[in-house]
Amino acid sequence: MRTFTLAVILSLVAACSAEKTPPAASTPTFTPERFRAHVAFLADDLLEGRDTGSRGHEIAARYVAAEFDSYGLKPGGTDGGWFQQVPFQKTTRGADKGSITIINASGGPGGAKRYKHADNVLVGTSTREPQVDLTAPLVFVGYGIEDERLGLDDYKDLDVKDKIVVALRGYPKGLPTEEGAHVSATKGKVAQKHGALGVIVVATLQFEKVFPWEKILEYSNDPDFDWVEADGKAHSEAPLLRAGGFLNAPVAETLFAGAERSFADVRAEADKDKGTPKGFALKTTVRIQGGGNWEHVTSPNVIAILPGSDPELSKEYIVLSAHLDHLGIKDVPNAKPGDDRIYNGAMDNAAGIATLLEVARAAAEATDKPKRSMIFLATTAEEKGLVGADYYAHNPTVPISQIVGNVDLDMPLLTYEFTDVVAFGANHSNIARFVEQAVAPMNVKLMADPMPEQGIFTRSDHYQFVRQGVPAVFLMTGYANGGEKAWGEFQEKYYHTPQDDMSQKIDWKAGAKFAEANYRITRAMADSKTPPLWYSGDYFGDVFAPKAARAER
Repeated sequence: MRTFTLAVILSLVAACSAEKTPPAASTPTFTPERFRAHVAFLADDLLEGRDTGSRGHEIAARYVAAEFDSYGLKPGGTDGGWFQQVPFQKTTRGADKGSITIINASGGPGGAKRYKHADNVLVGTSTREPQVDLTAPLVFVGYGIEDERLGLDDYKDLDVKDKIVVALRGYPKGLPTEEGAHVSATKGKVAQKHGALGVIVVATLQFEKVFPWEKILEYSNDPDFDWVEADGKAHSEAPLLRAGGFLNAPVAETLFAGAERSFADVRAEADKDKGTPKGFALKTTVRIQGGGNWEHVTSPNVIAILPGSDPELSKEYIVLSAHLDHLGIKDVPNAKPGDDRIYNGAMDNAAGIATLLEVARAAAEATDKPKRSMIFLATTAEEKGLVGADYYAHNPTVPISQIVGNVDLDMPLLTYEFTDVVAFGANHSNIARFVEQAVAPMNVKLMADPMPEQGIFTRSDHYQFVRQGVPAVFLMTGYANGGEKAWGEFQEKYYHTPQDDMSQKIDWKAGAKFAEANYRITRAMADSKTPPLWYSGDYFGDVFAPKAARAER
């Protein structure tokens, strides 16, 4: 699962709405041993954490392709092969890692304070300018969100042209979590629309509780990855923004010096239910300096296709996706000489890839082949900001209009016997019904999002399909039967650490069970008379697929 990288900081109604999900045809056997073998290979130290663009990731990609080949699947990549090579611009910091200088209204000696990168400030790297030196006045814009449907207009009566905006991280309390996570991710685009030159993000009290400054610092020097467009430029949602940053609370306080409201006052209002502090011009000015080194690298998505058996339905595709990459070899906070520095990513996400492979094998071996075609997609650069999936969604190897549904597998926790699953995004389409009915014979239930404060909906690859109008969910094991305790322990001790490896007490039977559950789900979606559909009146369906058919709730 992706973390919060600095780059991120920056109608028809279907008659099938009541249709019962068809039972999965003859369910094949899923064994703990087979599941374990996949994870053991992918999480081995020799693959060195499968970092994007690394030799270890290339080996993992070839392993996945060889497995697809052994199942008798068709290559689904470019040029008739298994791979879709994604061109990336990799941006790393130079010797001077950047700085942010805050200049108060009085100016003169003592009127400015410079903070170096990682000293209570994080300085964004530019994908369009090798060296940035930008000085501009500041305007506080609340959460920096503009969405008529949600009743949010944080830029109302504000002039931010040629200025740097200061925005609260996240979205107002009380907003639906998945819609909130989405609009929070649009801050840069909205700022650019209004003529801003840059965005500085400051943390709410709620965000600090979930992601304290010390945790964010762990990723402060990671390189940024962006896929490269046909014109050779790095893809960007807001290419005209020149600079950005993220400030720790003590420094954020100084931004509001002399303003009509203090930062503490603004954060207190934001911490209330539906608290939406209004924007105002600040008295301070900021100078952002920074530079980066650009390098072009490639890394593959791995793609296989199982053609559908129905002459008409086979023209539609169900995508089962999981990310293959992890964090590679990197420094570990507070590490001692000789400590493990390999981020193996056993649960995140060798377990998801193992599930993908097992479902692909089972579907290919079934005597009754799925009616719709199925795409099995192992993506790269998810940990860099869902970049490999975004490239695929913009450059699909089949027409995007023929991709009718996506289930994404990311970090299923398999250290306990799960009895429920969570489908992030299930409130938006009838994929929820496919999931719920498909796993019911296994005595597994579908449960609601147990961690809404983490904004999971925009943090895994399915979100890139949603943005192209495709109904999608992200599936993981749930909180019942000891799951809540297991998840708390994993996130505290193992998530994005070298300890996420084969030394964990992994329940391999749970892995086989998770694979069976996803086989049942994807088969139900592939065999249904009608494809997955957005619910009538749903926010994401209306925004990204306004002309698509609908299902009634």
